[in-house]
Amino acid sequence: MVTNDVLLQDLDERGVLRLTLNDPNRRNPLSEAMLAALHQAFTGAGENPSVRAIILGSNGPAFSAGHDLREMTAARQDADKGKAYFAKMMGICSTVMQSVVHCPKPVIAEVGGVAAAAGCQLVASCDMAIASEEALFNTPGVNIGLFCSTPMVAISRNMSPKHAMEMLLTGDLIPAARAEEMGLVNRVVAKADLRDATDALAAQIASKSSYTLAVGKRAFYDQAEMSLTDAYEYASDVMVQNMLARDAEEGIGAFLEKRAPDWKDS
Repeated sequence: MVTNDVLLQDLDERGVLRLTLNDPNRRNPLSEAMLAALHQAFTGAGENPSVRAIILGSNGPAFSAGHDLREMTAARQDADKGKAYFAKMMGICSTVMQSVVHCPKPVIAEVGGVAAAAGCQLVASCDMAIASEEALFNTPGVNIGLFCSTPMVAISRNMSPKHAMEMLLTGDLIPAARAEEMGLVNRVVAKADLRDATDALAAQIASKSSYTLAVGKRAFYDQAEMSLTDAYEYASDVMVQNMLARDAEEGIGAFLEKRAPDWKDS
């Protein structure tokens, strides 16, 4: 296990990297230190061939309370009343969220507590999410005079506009079961089963060709920004290139020959 004061990293023999937000006494805020650790971890995982899937979990009763408001408020003492610092932190946070999306390895959020504001944004930025029955989600900025504009970018890409606006305009805590209905999480399990459920999903994904997973993840997000015609043209080209890859040839051959594939991740 790699130990960081605020982020733990553990890579197992299956190629599943578990990242654990580890500032439980402060409800795992996305402080400068946490954001730096997350960015380094996702960038490193994307470049590490030993990593095949990533789980993002947390220690303590909260998944993440979002931005560190004490850090943000302290910057109001600056000559510009914090403007430069606020811009810096919003930029860093946006870069981290995009590093999750752009990481070629699938990322699963494991949510056992409250995911608020930028913490909810972090869940929404992951490719999949499993939550315990006790998990709660909200974007409460509207309650303190600060609309959750950057979390809006991620959650509006997970759910319908009306569901996203309900979260953003009310700031209400959304129970896990409702979050599943809205599209924010894939499934809800008992608290005692959360880790096992997430591990099982990660292990299933890690057993696939890393090359194919990376191709598919990138194509999924790229085509979502295109028109229907452009998306089909782009996806067709992706499939042609994928068909020429060694793992596609091996996988199809294994299927026809009724044997397990021998992935080379290429």
